Amino acid sequence: MRNIAALATGLVFGLGMTVSGMINPAKVLNFFDIAGAWDPSLALVMGSALITTAIGYRIVFATGAPLLTDRFELPTRKDIDMPLVAGSAVYGVGWGLIGYCPGGVVPALGLGRPEPWIFTAALVAGMAAARFARTRMVAAPARG
Repeated sequence: MRNIAALATGLVFGLGMTVSGMINPAKVLNFFDIAGAWDPSLALVMGSALITTAIGYRIVFATGAPLLTDRFELPTRKDIDMPLVAGSAVYGVGWGLIGYCPGGVVPALGLGRPEPWIFTAALVAGMAAARFARTRMVAAPARG
């Protein structure tokens, strides 16, 4: 049942990204082009997602327990560290330069164009490089 719920959630998300045009990198890049062909639709999509999420969280947490598992899995860390800042910066720069984000590129893979596939390959390579670097940093002895 959990896999079916995950599949349904992914399909709804992908459909929403497709209908809103957020799988088109030009539409996303036009949002960042404030002095040129500015397109506010990304802000509307983000605002709609924020409102939907806020309402959804209130409803879900009011039930007391999740439907498909024993307990809620919520993050416990609240600190802001260098990996979070660096990852956020790389994500933001990449999104602003290319126009794809990890969520929006998945439905774009079905368009038959090479760009989403190239982005996805670069995304996976970047994730592997970050994981490798992080394990190397943890394994390296501290020098003083």
